[in-house]
Amino acid sequence: MELSDSQQAMMLGLVLGDGYLQKTGEYNARLRLEHGLKQKDYLLWKVKQLPRLFSGDVKYLSRVHPLSGRTYHYCRHQSIATPYLGNLRRLFYSDSKKIIPKELVQLLRSPLSLAIWYMDDGYYYRRDGCAYLYLGNVSRREAMIVCKLLKSNFGLMTKPLVKKRGYAIYFPRREIGKLKNIIADHLLPGFNYKIPLDPVTTSPT
Repeated sequence: MELSDSQQAMMLGLVLGDGYLQKTGEYNARLRLEHGLKQKDYLLWKVKQLPRLFSGDVKYLSRVHPLSGRTYHYCRHQSIATPYLGNLRRLFYSDSKKIIPKELVQLLRSPLSLAIWYMDDGYYYRRDGCAYLYLGNVSRREAMIVCKLLKSNFGLMTKPLVKKRGYAIYFPRREIGKLKNIIADHLLPGFNYKIPLDPVTTSPT
């Protein structure tokens, strides 16, 4: 399957973010996208950018949290199964667990990839003027790979922080303006809360 450069960059962001690659055979996989109902338009935008992978309609589902007992409503779309996605799965998964491969430093060079990853898993902490990119249950070695690529490919100085479930990448206040300049052109409407409009005053310029 041939994808444009921007579509391949987008796929990197999706796989690193909220996307899940499900194995469907020895060589193939499919991409599953899920978001809460409030982010339905975000999911539809992702699907629209990849028309060769997605067809049909979004499914609306619900599930009960096993601990809280609360019911969560969400939407899901799954792609077709292809060897292209199978290759990505072999790179980004080990024993069915998502990983951050060392090759990521050479692969992730597009601001679009970083923007999608940040829209999925990034968070701006307004009180302290810093930001985080949550990686989930990964090792310190994997978190350091992300720090390395952010420095070498985007000039961002970050550090890994231990969280309850793995690691997050910490962007100090002094790097927020630089981060915004890198990803701003790719941020969708409604995601301004994840990066300040003005990194100094946190108010519109």
